[in-house]
Amino acid sequence: MEGLRRRSGGALRSVAAGLLAAMLALSGAAAQELSGLARLLPEGSSIGARGWSGVSVELQLSQPVPWRVRVMDGPPRLVMDFREVEFGPVEDLARDTDRVTAVRAGSFRPGWSRLVLELARPMVVESADMRTSEGARIAIRLRKADEADFAARAAAPEPPGWALPKAADLPKAADLPRPVQGAGPLTVVLDPGHGGIDPGAERGGVSEASLMLTLSRELKEALVRDGTFRVAVTRAEDVFVPLEDRITLAREAGGQVFVSLHADAIAEGEAVGATLYTLAEEASDAAAAALAERHDRDDLLAGIDLTGHDDLVAGVLMDLARTETGPRNERLALALEAAIKRRQIAMHRHPRQAAGFSVLKSPDMPSILVETGFMSSDADLARLRDPVWRARMVIALVEGLKVWAREDAALKDMLRR
Repeated sequence: MEGLRRRSGGALRSVAAGLLAAMLALSGAAAQELSGLARLLPEGSSIGARGWSGVSVELQLSQPVPWRVRVMDGPPRLVMDFREVEFGPVEDLARDTDRVTAVRAGSFRPGWSRLVLELARPMVVESADMRTSEGARIAIRLRKADEADFAARAAAPEPPGWALPKAADLPKAADLPRPVQGAGPLTVVLDPGHGGIDPGAERGGVSEASLMLTLSRELKEALVRDGTFRVAVTRAEDVFVPLEDRITLAREAGGQVFVSLHADAIAEGEAVGATLYTLAEEASDAAAAALAERHDRDDLLAGIDLTGHDDLVAGVLMDLARTETGPRNERLALALEAAIKRRQIAMHRHPRQAAGFSVLKSPDMPSILVETGFMSSDADLARLRDPVWRARMVIALVEGLKVWAREDAALKDMLRR
């Protein structure tokens, strides 16, 4: 495998072409795992006994995130929900007590992750807090409880707005609007973050989902009027679109570059200005490993159904795609950064970063996540709400995409000669 991956790009492309001709066919389903920027740091986390009958839980995260904790019954368990945390193999967490019988983690609802500790007997939360210096440290203390006390805590209703709607109320991917307009040769897919039951960051009665929907409409209009691009959107109204469906929608629209729009908030400290995210190298490796294990894998590469075929084939083809797409992503980030600065729009002190966002994990479609600002910043929030400022940002994004598209086309022409 390693020898195969180290050959020249031309040799690998020949191998891939042969494999494709012999083994692969067109298809159209979805496959993607939830990922997040925050990570659980196992070296700073532990679960242990507290006193004669209690439990102590210490969790170290790479950064603060919104979270909550509660107990549930059947069996007795401690449940913690976080905004998108990558937990890793939680079964390996340091645990020196038999009062916690099992630990598991996974995706809970759109944009949220869940960590569950099964308890050997009923317990309730005595204290829970997060300290946010050098990342985030969560400390939870459980105490022994009688059946009545535990039952009352476990039966507490969900907070207003927390419970998910019935599945029948969620829009199906096939019903979502995917207009494609414009006369240009390149299709840009705009992805306004969050939506519907997942509002994203919220402050002062304004949600990230609504702000990004407005910005995407304005950006779409500018791109279409420019005439250089065709434009598609993953959502055109305030509806919930699952993360795993966004790349699927981009594929169905014939997307050739993917731009996800966000406006985050942080719990502590200061962050101001726009930030451009591309997929981190380690996230690429983790995504490839996770996706190659799945059976519904036809969204990994455009027009290619890897279902039922050897993981070696999937790995080689994804390596090939990332070899080409990685530099294209970097050139896209550089072009957008230059355009944003040229329009004298404030940027974060680290304007280009890399992370494991789910919407960036398509191996063969250039993808970028634009954090237009931080809703936790008074200045950024005022700018995001200002139509004049948004118009400047729109102009910058259009200019950056045009510069990138010209450079990308020129490089492709050179490679064909």
